[in-house]
Amino acid sequence: MLKKLHRLPFILATVAGLGADPIRAGEPQAATIPAGAVAEGAPAAGALRDLQSDRPDVTESPYTVDAGHAQLEMDFANLAINREDGTRTVAWGVAPFNLRLGLTPSVELGLFLEPFRQVTATAPGDARATASGMGDFTLRAKWNFSGNDGGPAFGLITDLKLPTAARSLGDDAVEETVLLPVDLEFGGWDLGAMTGVDFRRGIRTGRRGVWINSITTGHALAGSLAGYVELASQTGEGAQVATFDTGLTYKLDANTQLDIGAQFGLSRGADDLLIFSGLTRRF
Repeated sequence: MLKKLHRLPFILATVAGLGADPIRAGEPQAATIPAGAVAEGAPAAGALRDLQSDRPDVTESPYTVDAGHAQLEMDFANLAINREDGTRTVAWGVAPFNLRLGLTPSVELGLFLEPFRQVTATAPGDARATASGMGDFTLRAKWNFSGNDGGPAFGLITDLKLPTAARSLGDDAVEETVLLPVDLEFGGWDLGAMTGVDFRRGIRTGRRGVWINSITTGHALAGSLAGYVELASQTGEGAQVATFDTGLTYKLDANTQLDIGAQFGLSRGADDLLIFSGLTRRF
């Protein structure tokens, strides 16, 4: 899903009375950048396609997991830091994951869960509030319309978020997301982009759509090591959330990829800094 583009202080609003605008927090990582090039032609009969991960950048990929296979994508851990109006907020999560299940050559289902998250807000005067527990549970369906076996790729993603988060870590609302990701390659560069709408429930505004946009590009650096840079934005509920993102991926083998990355806030609504490291593993 949308990866950590969200400001922290709202999570503790009901605990600490911080009054920040609600922008949904802490979901498992998602991305477009593969560690290697997309195959130019269809794979041989019985062969798996090149590994394509939905992490570590924000931009989702249009590619689906091979039918009959599963793919685990997760953070080992992540840490977000933000300071706003004198309040310092620190959040960290442990092992948020996305389990992707290939149903057909062009359709997959996904399951997202953050097993544990802790957020601590320290207001002026050292008043402190902490919330911790499990995050929300999200169901995903993804369709690839073209490009799974080579060439420009285009897809459709729909998410349904269920309010399972511990008190003060979520907004207690069922929310839906519709995303349109694209991906193409030129001259050894991978270019991905995404647009869509996240339907959220605001404290004062009720349910409304948040417009999501991102663009990312990546390139092989040395052997199995690749890097990416990205711009991402969300607008429509509360302050705009805009970030500059960058990171590295390293493919250990045909089915395993490691990554590390960071997001830097470009707007008042974004966290100042998010750092993370994670894994993609296909089974």
